[in-house]
Amino acid sequence: MVSFNHMVKSIAYDLDLIFHALSNSTRRAILRDISRCEKTIKEIAKPYKMSLAAVSKHLKMLGSAHLIKRRKEGSFHIIKLNAKGFKSAEQWLSYYQKFWDRRLDALERLLEEGEE
Repeated sequence: MVSFNHMVKSIAYDLDLIFHALSNSTRRAILRDISRCEKTIKEIAKPYKMSLAAVSKHLKMLGSAHLIKRRKEGSFHIIKLNAKGFKSAEQWLSYYQKFWDRRLDALERLLEEGEE
């Protein structure tokens, strides 16, 4: 049985991996690219001026964060976006969106009262 404490630490670790993966513009561009359709590593690497090994390192980071899925077809590794991997980050950001929405609504009410 998994303890609540362990689960909270696990979620925090997942968020750390996700936000670290998203902190790099090349990895964000790769995610955007594969969100349209799945691709081989060679197809992913094509627009970048870097080695296949460098692209593989970026893919490894995205895989560690569960933001991509990979499967093997013959000698090719096919990469696709894992939308479920973004769930914990979306939930974390959603909390703060609600916080700022409430704060901005309160500010709007305050400004409207000041105009009257």
